Amino acid sequence: MFGLTGGVNIYLCTRSTDMRKAYNGLSGDVRDHLKQDPLSGSMFVFMNRTRNRMKILVWERHGFWLLCKRLEAGRFQTVIPQNSGDASTVLTYEQLLLIIEGIDLRSVKQRKRFSLPMSHPV
Repeated sequence: MFGLTGGVNIYLCTRSTDMRKAYNGLSGDVRDHLKQDPLSGSMFVFMNRTRNRMKILVWERHGFWLLCKRLEAGRFQTVIPQNSGDASTVLTYEQLLLIIEGIDLRSVKQRKRFSLPMSHPV
């Protein structure tokens, strides 16, 4: 069963997306605009212009999952962290959850935590 968990790459599209797009349209955006492989197992996060709708596209074993959220009031964070004008920015699992919960990333201070080096075998 699929769930939102850490340990996968999460890419946030920095431009607004037409929320009428479904699996094929969003996977095309991943390939053409974000220059990523939609079948990689990474999560790809898209928001509309008014930032009251979000879709997350992810491939899992046999097919795509498409998670959708529409806010009845308020907006998702409008100041999105960007990497020098790139088409996407990488989010941590915690950042994604904060955005979904309506917490402004600019007001959050991340405390130091231990993490294994990338080259360390598990």
